[in-house]
Amino acid sequence: MVANLSRNGKSRTRRSDRRALRVSPRPDMVAVMDALRRVVRALRMSARAAERRFGISGAQLFVLEKLAEAPAPSVDDLAGRTLTDQSSVSIVVTRLEARRLVVRRPSEEDARRVEIALTPAGRALARRLPEPAQERLIMALRRLRPAQLRSLARGLAALVRALEVAAEPAGMFFEERPSTRRVEARRRRRRGNGHRRALSS
Repeated sequence: MVANLSRNGKSRTRRSDRRALRVSPRPDMVAVMDALRRVVRALRMSARAAERRFGISGAQLFVLEKLAEAPAPSVDDLAGRTLTDQSSVSIVVTRLEARRLVVRRPSEEDARRVEIALTPAGRALARRLPEPAQERLIMALRRLRPAQLRSLARGLAALVRALEVAAEPAGMFFEERPSTRRVEARRRRRRGNGHRRALSS
């Protein structure tokens, strides 16, 4: 009963919000929408250009650019350098490995550790790549004053809560995460292949 009341309350609130927006759109709301459109458009255009010209996603372009600066001693380090989470970076690195653009190898400083580095093909491609839009976005955020950045962070966090998407994964821009169904299907295939090899040996 409480859940139903909650859903009905939310529905009524959303309808009233939509009516209010039709009657009197506020200039600051228009400014926010325009700003989001411009940011998303710049990111999308960069991603599409990378895919058309080089056959890689915008997220893969961003990771390649970071690895061209220096190899990463871990996925966590690469996540920190791209300002994203470990699982999102791991997906991108795995896809770049499959294309032989990235390799995990013993660290030159400590052979006991494994670092993530570009292959010769990855370095050759990185030299041809344009600057990722994500890098321009990060540099723009760094140019903001601390008070501006804190205000922006609070405002975007409030927007995420209002959209009810706070629980959604914050993956890298324009990099599709593998669905649970596809991941399970790959695991079943690997287990099946291992079972067949065991029977044949």
